[in-house]
Amino acid sequence: MAASAHDAALALTRLGLGARPGEIARVAPDPRGWLTAQVRPQGAPQPPGDFPDSARRLDQLQDYRAAASRPATPPGPAAWAMPGVMPGAVDPAAEAQREARQAARRAIADDTDQAFLARARFAATTDDGFAERWALFWSNLFTVSLVKFDAGALADPFEREAIRPHVFGQFEDLALAAEQHPAMLFYLDQARSVGPDSPAGRRRSAGLNENLAREMMELHTVGVDGGYTQGDVTELARALTGWSTPNARDRDNGVTGAFLFRANVHEPGARTVMGKTYRQAGLAQGQAILRDLARNPATARRLSHRIAAHFVADDPPPALAARLERIWTRTGGDLSQVAQALIAAPEIWTPQPAKVKTPYEFVVSAHRALGVWPQRLPPLRQALIAMGQPPFSPPSPQGWPDAAGDWAGPDALVKRLDWSRAMAESARGADPVQTADQALGDRMSARTRQSVARAESRPEALALLFMSPEFQRR
Repeated sequence: MAASAHDAALALTRLGLGARPGEIARVAPDPRGWLTAQVRPQGAPQPPGDFPDSARRLDQLQDYRAAASRPATPPGPAAWAMPGVMPGAVDPAAEAQREARQAARRAIADDTDQAFLARARFAATTDDGFAERWALFWSNLFTVSLVKFDAGALADPFEREAIRPHVFGQFEDLALAAEQHPAMLFYLDQARSVGPDSPAGRRRSAGLNENLAREMMELHTVGVDGGYTQGDVTELARALTGWSTPNARDRDNGVTGAFLFRANVHEPGARTVMGKTYRQAGLAQGQAILRDLARNPATARRLSHRIAAHFVADDPPPALAARLERIWTRTGGDLSQVAQALIAAPEIWTPQPAKVKTPYEFVVSAHRALGVWPQRLPPLRQALIAMGQPPFSPPSPQGWPDAAGDWAGPDALVKRLDWSRAMAESARGADPVQTADQALGDRMSARTRQSVARAESRPEALALLFMSPEFQRR
């Protein structure tokens, strides 16, 4: 196979989401050009679908909260006088209220499920596999999760509004969009944070919440070794007070959008963070600190290393991380230039795969290999739960893990084998040898080729392909 075809297989797998039938041949004339063309100022493409934006989702959440907090109607004589209602039975009005609450919650959950399915289908079919992987990387850095219902309800709008449009722009703009999105404000409890000396803080016993400030420094920018102290976290938390979302009363008063700065809960005064004093008032203070954190050399160093670790190896080549850091620093965090530097890096084009696919990447790449997309959510969700990566549900603000040891344990491999067999059984028209050639190209070893060709049945051959080291790794 020509060298360009080998590079095409690498580009589609190491930087993309796996090859679809015929894709290696289409990309082979110019693999680097195929990758570079996906680095667009408008960001990563959006999965198709008509789903609520964050403003609409906030309205739905407020309706649900109102129903959940409404006191149950006391059972009156009229209720017990209804035909068929016996004394001691469930109050019909209370039951109707409970069902309305459940229906409101279920409608939000169903919307979120369908949005995840749309995202998975898009990943299984897109021609822009690198842009999608790049967007998923940044979405995982700025994690929100269904483990908190309100935040999870906004997970899809979060990716669509805060992540995808900014992944090839300046990092500080991406960081600002992510930190001010209602999904993040709910997930890290920022909407509850009140400055103790603010007008609202002096009236009621509400306090400062440091969750967003801490994760902003530890996980999203400079990192735990970035040179900040607990005092810096507290000062940043004070600067961020007032970052909130509009409620029903705000809507009635004409507030639009999904972010609201509440001046009455903002802690007054200048703040000093990492040795620099910020004298701005109100919203501008926290924004100025965040932009400085985004431009901090420690952020460039930490996130360049993380990019290299995600796309190349758990323990990435120091030269690659250093090269990305230089580009990041020289361009002030221009992510399009960092992406171009990654594409041009010689370490990307080495043949040995060093990364184990996450369960989501594995499932998506298997669909791509077969030229199909996930038909229904329940089996997709069940597969991802079994393999340890439930939809939109990272276990902590650190996001999904990104190292082989987290995904390649004995139990995890058994779950992958079970799913591979089921997927192979359902792929009735697929020719295993042809599928293997189209999915792996020149990356396929002679041993895997022989195993697939000599399998006793078509399902066994496909399962062997999906469980091969070349397919499990990228």
